[in-house]
Amino acid sequence: MQVYNAVGRRKSAVARVYLQDGKGNVTINGRDLKEYFPSELLQYVVNQPLETLNVMGTYDIKVTLDGGGVTGQAEAVRLGIARALVELNPENKPALRTAGFMTRDPREVERKKPGQPKARKRFQFSKR
Repeated sequence: MQVYNAVGRRKSAVARVYLQDGKGNVTINGRDLKEYFPSELLQYVVNQPLETLNVMGTYDIKVTLDGGGVTGQAEAVRLGIARALVELNPENKPALRTAGFMTRDPREVERKKPGQPKARKRFQFSKR
């Protein structure tokens, strides 16, 4: 039984995804998907690539997550699953690309600049 692995990133979250044939179990950091992401919306985000290809319940997925918040982590897992499915079968790529799951979202947090309260916000200017 071959294991396909891929990495997904979003903001500061990194997801290492391991995909193999199975019954559809999704385990994240040793916990079940529904336990790790109690929100229905985040569970939906994670399962989007599987639903797009109609392969729900076909593969067991084991994920190791690091960093980020819940939304960034969910989207990192989505990208990792999509990449692993393409590694499994390259013919899956066009369907996943049209759904937008193959593109890594490059947006990162902008650093805070010295002499300012935040990254872009300035202290109030007083002419006199």
